[in-house]
Amino acid sequence: MNTPPPPQASSGSVGAAALTAALCLLLAGCSGSGGARLDADADAAGSAATGRIRVALITHGGQGDVFWDRVRQGARAAAAKDGVALTYANDSDPAKQAQLVRDAVGDKVDGIAVTLAKPQAMKGPVAEAKAAGIPVVGFNSGIDAWRSQGLLEYFGQDESLAGRAVGDKLDALKAKHALCVIHERGNVALEARCAGVKKTFAGQTEMLYVEGTDLNGVDAAVTAQLQQDPTIDEVVTLGAQFADTAVKAVKAAGSKAKVATFDLDKDLVTAVRDGDVQFAVDQQPYLQGYLAVDALWLYRTNGNFSGGGVAPVLTGPAFVTKANVAAVARFAAAGTR
Repeated sequence: MNTPPPPQASSGSVGAAALTAALCLLLAGCSGSGGARLDADADAAGSAATGRIRVALITHGGQGDVFWDRVRQGARAAAAKDGVALTYANDSDPAKQAQLVRDAVGDKVDGIAVTLAKPQAMKGPVAEAKAAGIPVVGFNSGIDAWRSQGLLEYFGQDESLAGRAVGDKLDALKAKHALCVIHERGNVALEARCAGVKKTFAGQTEMLYVEGTDLNGVDAAVTAQLQQDPTIDEVVTLGAQFADTAVKAVKAAGSKAKVATFDLDKDLVTAVRDGDVQFAVDQQPYLQGYLAVDALWLYRTNGNFSGGGVAPVLTGPAFVTKANVAAVARFAAAGTR
């Protein structure tokens, strides 16, 4: 599975591919995936003159989800350090995300970093990338699938382990009935989080599926559930923006439930500091983006790969509580935590 790095493309082929990429960007993207977003985070066309390695970062992130802004900040930092020409593309629809990977293969990029939120959908395009001699690394989602699909490396949080750690923490806080809010049905990382909570939490764990793109709908669903069952004393959300919604829902329902969450942003830091949210589980998305890009550069330039192709590089979980939130507050304000 782990072979020496393929030779870098000749300046002529890089130039042609870069020109194609530049034209695609001018035309708002070559992908046939409709609403997919395609952005040049570095000057892709400039790679023709410099021979820079070109990396495509492709995620399942939805429009307006600030979590992915932190991933991109990390990726950009690594690209700037390494002189990589970075392109970012995303689509929450698994079929369209798969097409974005195929677009990158067709563009003959030097490396692809991809999330595997819906692993089965990525299986075909990842195989096509490998057949084309393009190294692929995984990050953020798909820790149980990256090896079987033959990816070179993986960077992220063990979501099942993180969920089990949350379950233990809820026991320590003497919670009895947790509502775990899943904002994207079928996302393997989110499902693993709640399953992990249920595995170790001694109390009752109840799942609530909501549509994460509709925050008003999330608010209404959580409020209704809390009103229907006053025994719920803990709401666990799986994204920072949903924790804020849960806090509002608790107040609207007249519930005494506490709120805890996965993931972090500057608003969540304030909520933890003020005691509105008990704790956050930080998977360090900035680090995930940084390591994914840096790993491809290292592989293409020096044949390096982390974990021997069999072990992931873990970026979490780390608990952020009222006791230690001040230590990460300034980084969160800068959009990197």
